[in-house]
Amino acid sequence: MAENTEASDVLRELWARIDAQDWDGLAGLLDPGLTAHYTHTGENFSPDELVRLNREYPGRWHVDVEDLVGEGARAVSLARVSDGTRTHHVASFATVRGGLVTELVEVWAESGVPVPDDRR
Repeated sequence: MAENTEASDVLRELWARIDAQDWDGLAGLLDPGLTAHYTHTGENFSPDELVRLNREYPGRWHVDVEDLVGEGARAVSLARVSDGTRTHHVASFATVRGGLVTELVEVWAESGVPVPDDRR
């Protein structure tokens, strides 16, 4: 990626690499000092751990980026990730420097979860 690449372009490319199962390409978008955090589980990942998590996750998942906004070094996406049976939505918040993702915070939620009784 070019030095002055907008974060939105890099985040869109990150999702394209995951959808294509291009794990080397995904690794090439991640800064060696990347901090990746899943807020819903409290997990933190290094670049190698994030690639491995995606590579080894069971099943064949496809990504549909439903929304993506960004300006300069920051971008946010909403994506639908599905294996045809189960579907998750993920909000991704990325910081990009020099064409590489330096920080990634994600919130994953499973689709089709019943509305809690206290919200009806």
